Amino acid sequence: MQQSPHSRRVLKLSGKDRSDFLQGLVTNDVRRLCEGPIHAALLTPQGKYLADFFLVEDGDSILIDVAEPLADALKSRLSMYRLRSDVEIGDTDLGVETGLGPPPPGAFADPRLPALGWRRITPAPAPPDPEEARRREALRVAHCVPESLIELIPGETYILEAGFERLNGVDFRKGCYVGQEVTARMKHKTELRKGLATVEIEGEAPVGTPILGEGGRRAGTLYSQADGKAIAHLRFERAKGEMRAGPARLWLSGTAPDAQTP
Repeated sequence: MQQSPHSRRVLKLSGKDRSDFLQGLVTNDVRRLCEGPIHAALLTPQGKYLADFFLVEDGDSILIDVAEPLADALKSRLSMYRLRSDVEIGDTDLGVETGLGPPPPGAFADPRLPALGWRRITPAPAPPDPEEARRREALRVAHCVPESLIELIPGETYILEAGFERLNGVDFRKGCYVGQEVTARMKHKTELRKGLATVEIEGEAPVGTPILGEGGRRAGTLYSQADGKAIAHLRFERAKGEMRAGPARLWLSGTAPDAQTP
């Protein structure tokens, strides 16, 4: 099983234009912050993923919980868009802790999927419990929830192929944002031909291993793996029957044979 190697950083957005500023940039509806934290992404003008993050209202500021390796690039991109807006973008000394079960005081349910437990932004985050982290990773894989810099690759990933609509990360009624035209066109296709899916796996292989389908044709790419399941990016018309990723054998969830033989 691969644990996410990425720590989190918490940025702070302040200034009277902070909400309107974000509203014109990110994939989700920032006006919903009054109801609770939201998950969103910043895209390129061509509709490709740059970063995803959690937005949390905190008095006169908005906190941005983002993967540490993406934080500097996110700050730079937000600063580029700032122009004359009354907005300040800075770092904080805050950290992030996560857990399973009902949210404790000061925490919030993961807005992507309740099964993923809770998150809390705090000055002194408790170290993660290894067994709980393992269970949370297994839940993430089973529910096909992509992780920053594993399944979500800056400059490559399209968020609808990554399941952002299912995971409450995009709002199609909010109006314009960067990359909105491409995302809307993908939404109104009859169906996506490629995307992330949970597969059953026997054996294991490194993240990024090509998946081969019938006749050795490239069917996709293997990503996170846990407890006999994996997240894969697949070309759906080729994802049939038994597939291979290096030494591992794969099947779309629910299609594995009852008796598996080498």
